[in-house]
Amino acid sequence: MRYPAVSCVSRAGCGRPAAWGGPDAIHAGVPSPVATETLQLVLPNGATRDVAAGTLARDVVASIGPGLLKAAIAVAVDGDVQDLMTPIRTGGAFVVLKESDPRSLAVLRHSGAHILATAVRRLRPDARIGFGPAIDDGFYYDFEVEKPFTPEDLAAFEAEMHKVVAEKYPFVRAEISRAEGEKVFADDPLKLERLAELGESEVISTYTDGPFTDLCRGPHVPDTSYVKNFRLLSTAGAYWRGDERRQMLQRIYATAFWKKEDLDAHIHRLEEARKRDHRVVGKQLDLFMFHHFAPGAAFWTERGTFIINTLNEYLRELQRDGYQEIKTPLLYNKGLWEISGHWGKYRENMFLVLDNETKEHDFSLKPMNCPSHYLMYNSRKHSYRELPLRFSTYDVLHRNEVSGSLSGLTRVRQFQQDDCHIFLMESQIADEVRRLTDFILGYYRTFGLSAALRFATRPPVRIGSDEMWDRAEGALRAALEETGEPYELKEGDGAFYGPKVDFDVTDSIGRHWQLGTIQLDYAAPERFDLSYTGEDNATHRPVVIHRAVSGSFERFIAILIEHFAGAFPVWLSPEQVRVLPIADDLAATAHEVTARLRAAGIRASCDDRSETLNYRIREGETMKVPYMAVIGKREAEAGTLAVRERGQGKKQEVVAVDAFTARVQEEIRARALPAAG
Repeated sequence: MRYPAVSCVSRAGCGRPAAWGGPDAIHAGVPSPVATETLQLVLPNGATRDVAAGTLARDVVASIGPGLLKAAIAVAVDGDVQDLMTPIRTGGAFVVLKESDPRSLAVLRHSGAHILATAVRRLRPDARIGFGPAIDDGFYYDFEVEKPFTPEDLAAFEAEMHKVVAEKYPFVRAEISRAEGEKVFADDPLKLERLAELGESEVISTYTDGPFTDLCRGPHVPDTSYVKNFRLLSTAGAYWRGDERRQMLQRIYATAFWKKEDLDAHIHRLEEARKRDHRVVGKQLDLFMFHHFAPGAAFWTERGTFIINTLNEYLRELQRDGYQEIKTPLLYNKGLWEISGHWGKYRENMFLVLDNETKEHDFSLKPMNCPSHYLMYNSRKHSYRELPLRFSTYDVLHRNEVSGSLSGLTRVRQFQQDDCHIFLMESQIADEVRRLTDFILGYYRTFGLSAALRFATRPPVRIGSDEMWDRAEGALRAALEETGEPYELKEGDGAFYGPKVDFDVTDSIGRHWQLGTIQLDYAAPERFDLSYTGEDNATHRPVVIHRAVSGSFERFIAILIEHFAGAFPVWLSPEQVRVLPIADDLAATAHEVTARLRAAGIRASCDDRSETLNYRIREGETMKVPYMAVIGKREAEAGTLAVRERGQGKKQEVVAVDAFTARVQEEIRARALPAAG
């Protein structure tokens, strides 16, 4: 879907590029049409309608049919979504959006943000209003107030929103002059600031529902009664315009859906996510910690280190054939980053290091592996017979994220990637993309994760010529289509050096995570003068594919913690079996069994403390140990174990030690997923 081009004021102000405006109050910067201009609209069935420029969208819909007008939420004109009360200023494809159209949900949510602002201003007339865009899972609105909002405030605002909905106020759109806007928003300095930034040719619009008027470009549903199923979720601080030098505002997060059952399902997912929060579960399972002396860098315990090493070993096993694992330095002179383009485009995100000789920050810790791999490639000559040449690494990287953005393992400053760079001939692209796609999707299936593919094209800010991008996009799209996998187009979301295929993973509670990527790069070989000798004995330029599977191990482990709710499959569990003797005189037998399990390659421990058996079992359950093997007198005499499997309640199964050992070994070998329930 294409949105009207808007002048996004900041990451905080717009929510996302060209989202539902957050009220940006501009309508694509299009001047008012000439009154006599006629526009041609093309309906989905191919029929055309000629309308006068400036005709309201609702009038066009009404002319098609009164039933359609009743069901209409908004329209899309040549891909741009606008509400029914906005004049049509361009011709093109004309589509009426009903509730069933996914695009209508963003219209509903943007209207929900407007209703939230209405409710807040009713109860807190002193609140100054910022922006209120729709976002992926809902919407938010920013307010400037003296004290942070409390849970009681949110409850009152939500109750007031229901009143606004019941009052069925129409969203009345008006186009005003700059002078009129300055009068309307004289008491709202945040709106006046935004108003002052609008160009002379930009259409300034307001929306009013009942007593509340907002500077906003829309689109909105016809009236407030459409927004029935919503929930205020939380509040947080947010800098005005996303600038930490500006004042702190209070942001209220919320969501809305057309159907109550969809809202209920979303709230359930949020509750599940809170219970699975990797920061809480990770502490409970003793996997990692953070310390203020190393902000944004995780300390991994023995248990957490086992998970990282196990993931590394699995990838090494998968990459045993056809990959060369390498390690490169962490610190580089700025000259490398000048060649790559990062020194000019990415330096503020890099950790700079002072050179004692020049007294300048001429060195940097590496934020990515790519340039160092190019140096390795260029260290000797290559023949076409060596290609594809695949360099893989697990090196540590550093990026200077702002402190306010750090969040557990999902946003850190130090991280480790399962990174790979592939040097190949153009003729090998299709085969390699197919190979990598199978590799990545197979890896995710091991964890019970499914993935959707997204093809991302050239971004507005990029390096390289349009001809280079045409070539790269054409090659990657053709290769992707040869895989036979379905994919979605993400226009303008490619890397600054090339198009890419992103893998969006869905976890066990329906959340989406962007993880793996395949990026095709024609720019780096030129910048670093990479070459190989072809079959014709002439020098040729290779292309480069950047490939990641997990992304960063830190973020991937956070996702796995929440995906499994800490109940990892046996092969990935830091503690696979806990042996529990019933009485002190059985401790020796328990330790002997534990030693046998360890000798068989199973991570087993023995809990022979003097605590009660029930206490020790509960603790094992809290630590989400897959198997607890209880040894009583009968088990000791018979060489058996009373096995309790995680998730099976009090159910016990008496199994011979050797049979149990073989069973666990097979689960580890097969990397079996946990049983349902």
